[in-house]
Amino acid sequence: MDALLGKMKEYLKMDSEIPFTEFKDYYQQLIDCLQAGYEKMERPELLTAKFVLDIVNSNSKYRAQRKGADSKKYKKISEKTSFWSDAINYRLIKEGMTQEEIDAGLAQIGQEE
Repeated sequence: MDALLGKMKEYLKMDSEIPFTEFKDYYQQLIDCLQAGYEKMERPELLTAKFVLDIVNSNSKYRAQRKGADSKKYKKISEKTSFWSDAINYRLIKEGMTQEEIDAGLAQIGQEE
């Protein structure tokens, strides 16, 4: 998950938008990581995953609004990242975190360099 976070932070510093194929590859790596290790993830990893999912979700929602060949694909990516983000949020709350603690953890990840 750390490698995915590092790549996301690189993307966030870019001035231009990455092409759909690179976006899709990154998304697929993220989903594969979650499917392989979600059950074993601890709080810090879950927060990192949620942080990355929320950014991918936001970007895919924005791109889905544009009319183009890939808009439906972006919509599907948005739906799946939203599902995973909600699942992680639910699990963190179930494991004893408050929504405020989750939000603070996400903000802290966003501020880390």
